[in-house]
Amino acid sequence: MYTKDKTKAEILEFINNWGEETFAKTIGIRFIDIDLENETLTATMPVTPNIHQPFGIMHGGASCVLAETMGSSLSNIFIDGSKYFGVGTNINSNHLRSKKDGMVTAIARFIRKGKTMHVSEIEIRDEKGQLINHTTMTNNIINR
Repeated sequence: MYTKDKTKAEILEFINNWGEETFAKTIGIRFIDIDLENETLTATMPVTPNIHQPFGIMHGGASCVLAETMGSSLSNIFIDGSKYFGVGTNINSNHLRSKKDGMVTAIARFIRKGKTMHVSEIEIRDEKGQLINHTTMTNNIINR
């Protein structure tokens, strides 16, 4: 998707409905904001028992799914999708706090946005603003 001629509402509508049955939709990820000037993307995810690990807290894999969804979406929003697409090649995720219930919010931003590689940073926070997870992700930008 190329954002040059799209409104914020159009972009959010598109990415929230991107694909039929996706992992992101299955676990309740919802994109809520995009800052076109600063090139950031924000989404929420409910913390419910279906994403818990056996000890009753959010599974680290759920944080990774949220982070990778954010990093991949960020890259693909800010490139010309008729010519290129971004594919994840590396993810490094640090689980800093546990979370049992409620909602988490993730914000993705570019650390480096090159022509062939994007590196993004994703912060996942709870309702109090406490950092739950910090992830960096690399996407290669390849020709269609």
